[in-house]
Amino acid sequence: MATLERARAKAADPRPRGEGSRRPFWTARRRDQLAGYLFIAPQLLGSVLFVLIPLVLVFWYSFHEWNVLAGSFHGVGADNYRALADDPKLPGVLRATAFFSAGLVVLNLSLALALAVLLNQKLRGSIVFRTLFFSPVVVSLVAWTIVWGFLLQKNGGINAGLDLIGVEGPNWLRGETSSMISVVVVQVFKNVGLNMVLFLAALQGVPRELYEAATVDGAGRWRQFVRITVPLISPTILLTSIITVVGSLQVFAQIAVLTQGGPGNSTTVLVYYLYQQAFEFHHFGYGATLSVLLFVIVLVLTVVQWQMRKKWVFHES
Repeated sequence: MATLERARAKAADPRPRGEGSRRPFWTARRRDQLAGYLFIAPQLLGSVLFVLIPLVLVFWYSFHEWNVLAGSFHGVGADNYRALADDPKLPGVLRATAFFSAGLVVLNLSLALALAVLLNQKLRGSIVFRTLFFSPVVVSLVAWTIVWGFLLQKNGGINAGLDLIGVEGPNWLRGETSSMISVVVVQVFKNVGLNMVLFLAALQGVPRELYEAATVDGAGRWRQFVRITVPLISPTILLTSIITVVGSLQVFAQIAVLTQGGPGNSTTVLVYYLYQQAFEFHHFGYGATLSVLLFVIVLVLTVVQWQMRKKWVFHES
């Protein structure tokens, strides 16, 4: 009986007998896997070479002192971190960074959402306005900042426009408060178009039937916006907030071109202070320590925003 069952099993087995019974190594599945690995190889290699390895080296350099001019490189243990805790300029730098980031995030997201809602109304000429608002995103950052530097001078274009209405404008880049506000506004106008496009794409994905049903139930425009629009585009709000926060903490060119951290240290944000320590004062070890601090701040803020998504992002509820 057992012999008969084995014979039936062999007869039902479609695989060939003999030397060719082994499955070939180069199967279609392995070919597909290799193709996938080849496609991601450039991105993976770039991430390893330009992200992971530099990140590890920054942590390593933070425990050393490297003087390029003297040609010395030696370990200092945790001295750089103790110097970080005792740095009298660091609190002011962190305050300037927090002020810049908060102002940029609030103004950028609010203005981008307002523009997206306005341009989503199918108004005449909306395509032209979309192009105008998005065009600064593709303009060179340095060129954009240089132009605004001329506009914000004492005798620049901004004050010339104010003179026409009888208002005497200040030297925008020389006042401690006005200089920071100016840098924030320049950065907002530079990147608001990107977030506007993201919000506009999200708004166009909201079903119109929901607004029609809300109108029948007597809900006004503001209630529709709060109860329908904001919850349904909350994933995009999360995305843009993370991108904007991370970008605000990495601002450098605007500070370097417009104010050089001044007047005083009123616009010296963390990245510019890092640059000064490493490349102007040649304290590369301390500059690496400031880089570690920046990495920790960005990581904490990103994780906090990501964890908060469960409370206010609609699709995560």
